[in-house]
Amino acid sequence: MEIQERPTETLLTITPTAAAKIRELMTEEPDGDTMVLRVAIQGGGCSGFQYGLGFDTEPAEGDLELTLEGVSVVVDPFSVPYLRGATVDFLTGLQESGFKIDNPNAASSCGCGHSFQVEDGAESESAPDATAGGCGSGCSH
Repeated sequence: MEIQERPTETLLTITPTAAAKIRELMTEEPDGDTMVLRVAIQGGGCSGFQYGLGFDTEPAEGDLELTLEGVSVVVDPFSVPYLRGATVDFLTGLQESGFKIDNPNAASSCGCGHSFQVEDGAESESAPDATAGGCGSGCSH
């Protein structure tokens, strides 16, 4: 057994509030007890990339598999560098309600927080086309 000399960087965290909401939503799905939460980035959105959160039946080949706050989470290999250090939260308030991703890799993001842009040169060659979606990510602000 190998002993690590320093802790590894956490790819992604989920707040307890977000985990509770995810588990609640999973119970509403017919196969919810066997589903995983897929967290991804996609080309498009007001600011270049947009976040994707959704349920999947199982991990795909190459996915990074995590268990966070009791939730099975998968992240595809193309999204990993863009999500490193990000936190998924669930907000309940008068002004803002819903899932929010706090991403330290985002150089800027749109007003609704559903899309973001990275520093020039920080994009991977295999990343989705960041210009594909334009504005129309569902931002209503």
